[in-house]
Amino acid sequence: MSLLETRRKRLMEAMKAENIDLLLLHGSAWRNDYLRYATDFGILEGEGLALVGRDGEVTLYLDDALEAERAGVELGGVRTEHVGDLVGDVGRIVERHGNRRVGAGPAAHLPYGLSRRSEELRLSDATALLDRLLIVKAEDELNAIRSAAHLADEGYDVFRRAAIAGREDFSMIAEIEAFFRANGADDNFMIIGVGGPEVRGMAPPMGKRLKEGDLVTTELTPCVDGYFVQICRTLVVGEPSEAQLRAFGVYHEAMVAGIDAVRPGVTAADVARAENDVFRRYGLGDYVTSEYTRVRGHGIGLFLDTRPQILEEVDMVIEEGMSLIVHPNTYHPEVGYMVLGDSLIVGADGAEVLTKTERRLFAVAQH
Repeated sequence: MSLLETRRKRLMEAMKAENIDLLLLHGSAWRNDYLRYATDFGILEGEGLALVGRDGEVTLYLDDALEAERAGVELGGVRTEHVGDLVGDVGRIVERHGNRRVGAGPAAHLPYGLSRRSEELRLSDATALLDRLLIVKAEDELNAIRSAAHLADEGYDVFRRAAIAGREDFSMIAEIEAFFRANGADDNFMIIGVGGPEVRGMAPPMGKRLKEGDLVTTELTPCVDGYFVQICRTLVVGEPSEAQLRAFGVYHEAMVAGIDAVRPGVTAADVARAENDVFRRYGLGDYVTSEYTRVRGHGIGLFLDTRPQILEEVDMVIEEGMSLIVHPNTYHPEVGYMVLGDSLIVGADGAEVLTKTERRLFAVAQH
């Protein structure tokens, strides 16, 4: 059974359980996981809406003619149509379904022209149903994520060898992108940080040249068969200083504490607290706040950064079958921004860590 067939089967079962006759799913080039779950199509331009019947029939409507042409070539078992007025045309199609119960999602991204007509079109919010399927995955999906993790590790090895003093960050990233594309990655989300205490986070490349003593941070997030896996590591150009090594030890301890906390029944808050408590013990509690960092990890899958967000205020229960990254990425006042993170699958007894790259502060040659 293909990944799409596995997902489609789960989707039909969920629709039947919730007594939903028709699903209306939205996707765009930025956020496409809900749509891709049912269609297996990764949008590059424009937006799309899919109508999914409880009998398994799927029609994908796209507002970009070239995207519709590509979908027609790539997809099997999905009818594809190019429409000039995505919201209006699909709204009229939904109208023709009369009294059938229609679930729509994700509610936060549904075009306003449809969401404002929710009552008229008899749309109910199906986001929770879809989130459940996206967050707790089938074994076939987890196997796809395991395969993607190997590529993430290989990609970081390429990144590490590309980090040479005097080289621009643009050039490094071009090499990584070429590697991923040549090895079957559909996509890759990647940000980078280069420098010392002045660096507060990671961003797209800005033309910085690597120099001796720089911390070089990155998160690589390759996508294989629609599934993202992430790895976060930090390296130093030249020999690391005592301060850099000492700081890295805190990050390492925090990541291990977070991963060790992962098991079914705990909450995302429990995992975040395990990481943050390490920083607090070293007098660095201020640096796990929103002023210096975003999350202590997050879900991964058909989207690169999804629920649950690993934060102390998030009480979502961790369940077997989830896939996550744990990463205590934040600013350190003495040496600058550091990152360290591994992707994992939640098993019955705890975390199955997928990314295998050594957890150390890498040192690369200056020339």
